[in-house]
Amino acid sequence: MAQKSFREAINEALHEEMARDDTVFVIGEDIAGGTGGDGEEDAWGGVMGVTKGLLGRFGSNRVIDTPISEMSYIGAAVGAAATGMRPVAELMFCDFAGCCFDQLMNQAAKLRYMLGGQAKVPLVVRMQCGGGFNAAAQHSQTLHALFTHIPGLKVVMPSNPRDAKGLLVEAIRDDDPVMFMEHKFMYDDKGDVPDEPYTIPLGIADYTRDGEDVTICALGRMVNLSNQAADELAKEGIACTVVDLRCTSPLDEESVLESLEETGRLVIVDEGYPRCGFAADVAALAARSGFGYLKAPVQTVTPPHTTIPFAPILEELYIPDVDRIKQAVKATLA
Repeated sequence: MAQKSFREAINEALHEEMARDDTVFVIGEDIAGGTGGDGEEDAWGGVMGVTKGLLGRFGSNRVIDTPISEMSYIGAAVGAAATGMRPVAELMFCDFAGCCFDQLMNQAAKLRYMLGGQAKVPLVVRMQCGGGFNAAAQHSQTLHALFTHIPGLKVVMPSNPRDAKGLLVEAIRDDDPVMFMEHKFMYDDKGDVPDEPYTIPLGIADYTRDGEDVTICALGRMVNLSNQAADELAKEGIACTVVDLRCTSPLDEESVLESLEETGRLVIVDEGYPRCGFAADVAALAARSGFGYLKAPVQTVTPPHTTIPFAPILEELYIPDVDRIKQAVKATLA
């Protein structure tokens, strides 16, 4: 098992699935890097270098650079999926979903249902999410709750390189549209990734820390901050279970409730907006199905309900951090 970065793990998943299945292709803005411009062909491989090397191996018929027109290429990807292909479209930033939301909400999510199962839409839409780079309000959002609200869309947010590869392979093989969200702050994070092929089922949570005092539920980068908080709290004699939910839809409700039954206390950490957000959704699950387990009110750690600031010092205050997670855990024990 080798140490690989989050970026390398995703790139490896794309290479393996394109080699295994010739119906898989990638499409998006600048995913070949330089193709169609004055730069060297395949010079970079996307704005974050994730798709580097695909063009040289699979050619321009399966690595398709597009104009800056999300509506057109996401629509093309939906149509290709409905007719038997398995496109992996890169939306670049999840914020840009506003440009093609009809294609995602009213077409990709509903075609299989409206056609009585006669058509499938095996589409993956990869996109960056999250703040931390001072990329301002239109390039820093975490909109998983928006996609989760739409029946028919599956939503995935991995927290480490191993999960990134296994979940992406599973998403590509899935027959439903999957919104695959990659936190832009994590592309250089490294971790153990098996060399042999593997998949990770969608909708199955992972326990990254085990403790009997408090359950912390999180997604993506927030899992890593929660792990750090749990490790620091352990030195103070507070034992936390950290549940990496991995997916918001389907959601592994059983894992949340099983851990809540053991600890009686729940903290939910989420980088998305708080109003009608994912943290509120999990808190409602605890109140609806686990009320008898609760020994204290549920605590949520989220940004304020406001636009993400551009100023570095304000963005640092905006994004949940380790200290806020620790404070929330202690509040449930007070």
